[in-house]
Amino acid sequence: MPKVNILSPEIISKIAAGEVIERPASVIKELLENALDAGATQIELHLKDAGKALIHIKDNGCGIEKDDLQKIFLRHATSKISQADDLFAINTLGFRGEALYSIAAISDVLLRTNHEQNVPASIANAGWEIHVQGSKHLKLRPCSFNQTGTEIEVKELFFNTPARKKFLKSNTTEINKILDIFIPYTILNKEKRFLLTHQGKTLIDLAPCVNTKTRIADILNLNGSHLIETECILADKNISAKMILGNINISRTRRDLQYIFVNDRPVASKQISFHLNNVLRLVLPPNSFGMFAVFLEIPPSEIDVNIHPSKREVKIKDEQVICSALRIAFENALMTKGGIKQTTGYRQQTTDDRQQILDESQNRPLYFSPKKDDNGSEFLQTEKKSTQAHVPVNKQNEFFSNVTKELFEQKINTLHNRLQNANYLGTFINKYLLFETSDSILMIDQHAAAERITFEALITQMQKGTVAVQHLLTPFMISLTPQEINAWEGSSEKLEILGFSSTKIDNETIAIHTYPALLKNPERCAQEILAGGELDKFDHEAMARRACRASVMTGAKLAELEIEFLRSSLLNCLDPFTCPHGRPTVIELSEEFLSKQFLRT
Repeated sequence: MPKVNILSPEIISKIAAGEVIERPASVIKELLENALDAGATQIELHLKDAGKALIHIKDNGCGIEKDDLQKIFLRHATSKISQADDLFAINTLGFRGEALYSIAAISDVLLRTNHEQNVPASIANAGWEIHVQGSKHLKLRPCSFNQTGTEIEVKELFFNTPARKKFLKSNTTEINKILDIFIPYTILNKEKRFLLTHQGKTLIDLAPCVNTKTRIADILNLNGSHLIETECILADKNISAKMILGNINISRTRRDLQYIFVNDRPVASKQISFHLNNVLRLVLPPNSFGMFAVFLEIPPSEIDVNIHPSKREVKIKDEQVICSALRIAFENALMTKGGIKQTTGYRQQTTDDRQQILDESQNRPLYFSPKKDDNGSEFLQTEKKSTQAHVPVNKQNEFFSNVTKELFEQKINTLHNRLQNANYLGTFINKYLLFETSDSILMIDQHAAAERITFEALITQMQKGTVAVQHLLTPFMISLTPQEINAWEGSSEKLEILGFSSTKIDNETIAIHTYPALLKNPERCAQEILAGGELDKFDHEAMARRACRASVMTGAKLAELEIEFLRSSLLNCLDPFTCPHGRPTVIELSEEFLSKQFLRT
């Protein structure tokens, strides 16, 4: 009996759709590209249920002729190319003819369009409407659509592919994915107007502007004075690049402000990203990422965009040569035009603040001062006056519940005991603390150790339902990206549990009224928590881990008393030998190991 089957057109269409359409953001990408290819200067996008219930996009492009309406939903039907050689000179965003076919295969699509110019308002049915559901053409008829352009409604996405629909995430996550797609096109097309709404609420409303630098500052809510422009030209290869980069004052905890465009197409390039981030490491702290937007113009014959149906991957000829040139120009601009680090000055100076400045000038940071909790146990605390924020206790998430007494005692009998009895020797580059045992040297990473102490203290407070918070006389403002604002709106209660009391000022800014007293850099901590995540899914442990990533200073010079307190606080932790992010806090160099290095064995 034969085992090879020829798949039906219905199955083929669903398989093909799965390659192009992964989630609502994929639909929006394809429809945006079609609108831009049609020459639209105004694009409106309206969503319901994060695009799962409705994606409604309107543009004022050239529209679609009536005779083409029956073809556009067929597979590989396109007006962008007509022969094989055209693949080597692609100047449009779309060209494969898969987008509308794939969308219609897994949703209910209603398209209205008008190709005619200057249609009198008195003509009732100037446009045409086509309705397609699951690749089935239901009707084609005249409609009332007098303006030139196209309007598409995509409803009930994945209605006939429940397995794919089941894997869609929450509205917050899906909206963030949509913003990740939408924002690069707004940067590329500064001269066009873009509007994005969700459930009737405006998320983005951008008017045309005169230059790309202004558009980037507007859409990402950045200070334009912190942006640098530079160019790079490879005349022998007919390649040019315009770069806009952020100086030392723009620092993020993720690569969410980094964009690469090739021939006006948003792309992903690991090579370019790697080289530019290496340059940014020269001026930014560890685990921080800067902002850049690179606009490459390359002869179409030198690139291949036909790698994947999503068209985000490209192959570039002589990519290494281009990366080297970009790196040199990028580093030169950053070093010569970068400016200096500026403070935010987010609150009025109090007596405690002035004392802190005095203490820090004497290299005596305040975050190593012992306090005691309700049970008399010491934990890390600031010397600022604080009050208790009463928050709900999550009994389902007990971080310490899996740490048994036997495991704890086992630690005490090994490295724990040696560290407790070791003699302090000194510090190395204000980063590593050195201790001597009878047969080894112990090295403590003071930054990782402080993170562990702060992390466990914060977890303990959260589980008790009372987080020690610092109240601000004047709240400080945090400028957020659209993705971060979206995350904040869905999770402000989670921030309250952590000790951040915040309110929304406008579509770009929130005000922080209180923050956990344990944390040293509340602004950066808040951004770390909001960046790229859906807080509703985070338990106490995940929330505290994110907060601690940006909370503890490194490289501070500590007095010996502070070092002793750090050691004792670390030994009181239930998991003292790893930081919250998995790095070791203590390493041991045994006498045997050192003897081998000196060839004594």
